[in-house]
Amino acid sequence: MIHTNPGQNLQQVLDDAAPGSELRLAPGEYRIKSAIFTPGLTICGAGAGRTRIVWDDYAKKRDGRGVELNTFRTWTMAVCADHVTMRGLSIVNNALRPEERGQEVALSVYGDDFFMEDCCLASTQDTLFLGPLPPDLIRRYDGFLPSSLRLDKPCRQRFSHCLIEGTVDFIFGCGDAVFETCEIRSLRDARNVGYAAAPAHSRSQARGFRFQNCRFTAEDGVEPGSIYLARPWRDYGLCTFQNCTYGPHISPLGFDKWSGTGRDRTARFCETPPVEGRAGWVKTF
Repeated sequence: MIHTNPGQNLQQVLDDAAPGSELRLAPGEYRIKSAIFTPGLTICGAGAGRTRIVWDDYAKKRDGRGVELNTFRTWTMAVCADHVTMRGLSIVNNALRPEERGQEVALSVYGDDFFMEDCCLASTQDTLFLGPLPPDLIRRYDGFLPSSLRLDKPCRQRFSHCLIEGTVDFIFGCGDAVFETCEIRSLRDARNVGYAAAPAHSRSQARGFRFQNCRFTAEDGVEPGSIYLARPWRDYGLCTFQNCTYGPHISPLGFDKWSGTGRDRTARFCETPPVEGRAGWVKTF
């Protein structure tokens, strides 16, 4: 077991850890942008309210070459290894003002068999990215993103008893992801509209985002009916909602087709039990 504290370089600790190690993070704020490349790590904090990993990159920020970071370089933490587990901590992107600064990712997961329990993920637009990237972006970002962020491989992820909060598309990607008994919390946004999930699964993927026994809640001040459960980032985006509960902030329509597209014709969305009035967007598959 490896013990660390906010006074140590977390990235160095992660790099030095042997596969299969358990890391114990003491209470405090770890202000660092970090990535995990070692498989099998278990990372445990002292509780989501006590152990926080924080950074503040955003899409329109420019790197040392004057190039905008783009969504997929804004993460506070990126998991680029398989069989990683996290418990009892928060991962935060506190850049804020996404309407001016663009996307602000807290956690990106590009590994398979990822598990997170009793954690908090906090940002605004695009809080949680679940890899892999859509195939067109894997091609587009050749030479721009490192190969570790462009792998075309299945990625299974599971979240249990976590709080995930944001404004627009704050759970997005192509992952085979299960959310069990989580709180999905919408925050106020100057644009007065929000979307919880933005799936981009391919037609061949039989499983996408699955929300089971989750609570969809909102920060005080979020307008009733202003938040959509999901909109398809690509054709065939796949989301299921099973035994979830919804606050009054959720639009009666439930689903948005993504403005200017016909993705409502291919999106795969399902609720069980069915919610009255949503027959226009629920697909049976």
